Amino acid sequence: MGVSAQDMHMEKTLRVLSTTPLVDGHNDLPWAIRNSEAGPHDVEAEAHDLRSATLFQTDLERLRAGGVGAQWWSVYIPFEAVAEGAAKVQLEQIDIALQIIDKYPEAMELATSVSDVEAAFGRGRVASMLGMEGGHAIENSLGSLRAFYAMGVRYMTLTHNGTLDWADACCSLPRHGGLTDFGREVVGEMNRMGMLVDISHTSPETMNDVLDVAEAPVIWSHSSARALHDHPRNVPDQVLRRLPENGGVVMVTFVPSFLTSRDEATIADVADHIEHVANVAGVDYVGIGSDFDGIDSTPVGLEDVSTFPALLAELSRRGWSEENLRKVAGENLLRAWREAETTARRLQRERPPSTRTIQQLDGPTGDGR
Repeated sequence: MGVSAQDMHMEKTLRVLSTTPLVDGHNDLPWAIRNSEAGPHDVEAEAHDLRSATLFQTDLERLRAGGVGAQWWSVYIPFEAVAEGAAKVQLEQIDIALQIIDKYPEAMELATSVSDVEAAFGRGRVASMLGMEGGHAIENSLGSLRAFYAMGVRYMTLTHNGTLDWADACCSLPRHGGLTDFGREVVGEMNRMGMLVDISHTSPETMNDVLDVAEAPVIWSHSSARALHDHPRNVPDQVLRRLPENGGVVMVTFVPSFLTSRDEATIADVADHIEHVANVAGVDYVGIGSDFDGIDSTPVGLEDVSTFPALLAELSRRGWSEENLRKVAGENLLRAWREAETTARRLQRERPPSTRTIQQLDGPTGDGR
């Protein structure tokens, strides 16, 4: 009996994932745990035991089945947290993520560099990185930004859905036409440290301003293509066309409302968005950023973290080569991150940490207006 075409595509996918870490740009498990009935202080409780099946979209068995080699764990805090002290809530979320990683040393390993990712993958563990979601958490302070980097954070999404004092967001009224001078200083300081600049959730004007000043590749940790579905969280073609010059990566997300206007999204919709980014920007500039455990509904065929191989097999059926499957699975993101590390080493030789303030750069109101 011959091997079916489906089996051939899945065999190719599993071969890719056995030697290339699948890097997922965004998983909201730490926030899902904080908001669960048991609450964040019961990370050690049975309800949150990832060694067993969970009510989340993530557990250890499904991570293994999904071939996940490296996971960016989002340490998201809401915009409203600024009112109660953003730093406190941000520290709590970093603590929850670190507790998750520490609890399962046989399965997870904290990674703060590309070499850490490669070493963890070689040991059969999920390399686990921390990504902040929303620059409101730094409360207009470059010192806070550096402190979060020192705690292991390796990307920051400049905005969440709300416009900041220094950057316009996707989904609220713009105030600055993109970045302010302080916003540009934030990007420069992130480049100097080696923290990836994530421009998911930002407005197109902010995306373009970042690309104008960025000295290292940027990422979109979880966004899709606006040409296929006109949603403000997606990336316009005009921006996609700028990626080869910057070297950045759009990590296509699984959020159904970003993929289609139909009632139900499918695995084919995600593949369509991946192919669009690859066709417009180039196959070297696309990756995967699921947003699992940050979404209530998922595309049919992509229900949880075990389903990543099905997506790569879908691309294989569409004619994607093994080389290009490796790129979208993780090689593109690791290449961009490695370039950002190289840039950071150079910039640290060239300039000291910035101590400039938003008041100095944007005027006495400190809000960029």
